[in-house]
Amino acid sequence: MRSHSRKQVLLSVLAAAVLSGVMMVDAVAQSASARSEERRSSRSSSGANANQNVMFPDATREAPGIRASSRLGRKLQRMIDAFNKAEYPQTRALADEVLADDGANAYEKSLAGQLAGQAAYSLDDEAAAERYLEQALSLNGLDNNGHYQSMLMLAQLQLQDETQQQAGLALLDRYLTETRSQKPQDLVLKGQALYQMQRYQEAIPLLRQAIDASSEPNDSWNQLLMVNYLESDQPDQAVSVAEQLATRRPDDKSAQLNLASVYMQAEKPQQAVQVLERLRASGQLTEEREFRQLYVTYANMDGHENDVISVINEGMRKGALKPDYQSYLALAQSYYYSDRIPQAIENWEKAAPLSDNGETYLNLARVLWQEDRIPEAKQAAQHALDRGVRNPADAQRIINLK
Repeated sequence: MRSHSRKQVLLSVLAAAVLSGVMMVDAVAQSASARSEERRSSRSSSGANANQNVMFPDATREAPGIRASSRLGRKLQRMIDAFNKAEYPQTRALADEVLADDGANAYEKSLAGQLAGQAAYSLDDEAAAERYLEQALSLNGLDNNGHYQSMLMLAQLQLQDETQQQAGLALLDRYLTETRSQKPQDLVLKGQALYQMQRYQEAIPLLRQAIDASSEPNDSWNQLLMVNYLESDQPDQAVSVAEQLATRRPDDKSAQLNLASVYMQAEKPQQAVQVLERLRASGQLTEEREFRQLYVTYANMDGHENDVISVINEGMRKGALKPDYQSYLALAQSYYYSDRIPQAIENWEKAAPLSDNGETYLNLARVLWQEDRIPEAKQAAQHALDRGVRNPADAQRIINLK
């Protein structure tokens, strides 16, 4: 089963650190644009592009040096032209003719497999894309640019398929070994693959190497490194990376929200609150998840009931927080523990009908009973029974009060 967008050749990792319902906000993914550019630069890796750049100067493979025959030269050019014009069905049709031609040489068939694979992928036929690319590689007729770009694309497609991840990683390792590539983006790609396979400790040194080797490392690489640190129970290292990102991008709200999430993962709620309150003070908390992240953080700290109330009320007033079960329940609990019982009851009364069961009604009944509001307590207890509770006897005792 494919777990990523069909239009994204690169692996995409949503690195989410979830704590009390708060999700890290940034997708941690290497930009697909760089890979797309490489594919565009290599897609005409045929005799028609003799002056192309050598992309893999350290490759151990000796290119076969086969060229197109005069007999198929015109058809190959039509195939290349169709591909460059994004006429993908026509590209595949012409490529299939070349692949079926017993007189076509290894280069011609390899080129057909390469372009047909990319065309099939663009047509959302990934299974066919893999078959074509496998043909291109097995025929071994392309120059190193085309050969290794096809290998890399096939590895990426396999890595996106949970049933083929081991094969994809093996092919990626072969690519790295044969090309001797030390390109940061290639190292990050393997780091992403290892992350997806939950091999976090192995991913970390690759990501560190890629970041250290790049003069301008992509922030998403640091984010991916940060998540691997978290997943491998190294929160202090994750905090260090998150702080660096937030310092480098002080006006980037996503970087600041991620920093707050990492602080929570590292059990540093006070630092998380400081980050979120700076955003709140500057009016940058605008979305439901952002207000929820702040009030959940406060709720996990002792003695901050008033802060929970303030954040939720502000979020509701601004329309960012929905008047839903979670918000009303958090308000009810915070009012209760700050000895504002009437407000607590009011919010439990709002939360209870929104609950999936009767437990909230039962809590309301208990508080009403404590406040000597017996008729209301009995009514709430009956609602609790009607909706279902773990301990019906508790509700029945309130109903039976004299």
